[in-house]
Amino acid sequence: IITSLVFLLMVVTFPISGWFALKIVPTYERMIIFRLGRIRAPQGPGVVLLLPFIDHWQRVDLRTRAFNVPPCKLTSKDGAVISMGADIQFRVWDPVLSVMMVKDLIAATRMTAQNAMTKILVKKSLREIQVEKLKIGEQLLLEINDMIKSWGLEVDRVELSMEAVLQPPQENLVGPLATMPPVPGLEGLDGTIQQLAAHFLSNTLALAGSGTGTPEADSMETVNEVEPPTTPLLTTNGSAWRKPSVDELFSAVEPILSEALVGQVGASYQVNIALPSGAWSTYFIDLSSGNGRAGRGVPEGSPDVILEVAEKDLQDLFLGDLRPLGAYMSGRLQVRGDLHLALKLEELVKAMKQRR
Repeated sequence: IITSLVFLLMVVTFPISGWFALKIVPTYERMIIFRLGRIRAPQGPGVVLLLPFIDHWQRVDLRTRAFNVPPCKLTSKDGAVISMGADIQFRVWDPVLSVMMVKDLIAATRMTAQNAMTKILVKKSLREIQVEKLKIGEQLLLEINDMIKSWGLEVDRVELSMEAVLQPPQENLVGPLATMPPVPGLEGLDGTIQQLAAHFLSNTLALAGSGTGTPEADSMETVNEVEPPTTPLLTTNGSAWRKPSVDELFSAVEPILSEALVGQVGASYQVNIALPSGAWSTYFIDLSSGNGRAGRGVPEGSPDVILEVAEKDLQDLFLGDLRPLGAYMSGRLQVRGDLHLALKLEELVKAMKQRR
């Protein structure tokens, strides 16, 4: 009744009321409206009609935003005291959750990132922090996303920055990559290159002074810090790697199911898989009771969530190459039902990765 009266009043006083009731929402924003205290579906982009007196609204920016975690003092595993900060980029993927779950997005995400960064770095030595900065950043990104996905946010990028080493390690565990003064004559080079050059020069001078013969060969090992090596699940012909079929994937799921996993997830899923031939195949994962079940067909009773995904994307999901949240955001995973329950499938993916 109240809504009808307000709408009638707005019609009677039009076009004056239109000046206050019509709002334009750009493409990169969504408008969240509370009508008589109840939240409505996100509005926009385009022209949005607001009812005076009974509608309260808030704009949500969907563009990527950035903030920095101020440098803070940390003590590494080997006793070194460092000043470490980070630059973080994030965006809103669910406007409703971002309004309902947290008041200050940047402040809450900054605090979460700082706590996660501290938790990870105190378990690392100074050498590991210096060498594995990219890998630690990737780990930090995953941990932050696990904590903030229920807020409707997703972190896209984390870049760690070491401001200074305030105190060297208590034990000599850092090795040649610890901070050291510049090498005379090589001041213009990168610090790591200076250290390598100093290493080879010292070997040459030592050989010249001792008059010995051929120097002992130095060995160098390259490490890919961006993408850690993954072990393929199955092999064929002894050398050619291939991804498992859908039947093999769901057969691998069965041994992983447990009461603990059911307690973490507590939902049943119907998975409709688009095969390369154009046909569809249906499987189920029931993590609602007992030890859980998985296999071909539909679950007993009505599923909590229905997922639609291509066979290749399902393989990437189960092998850990694609995260459920990223698949949903990119449109490669279609969800019908509770999105929060759908994202809980990440617990199953983690269990499969640990089993491998």
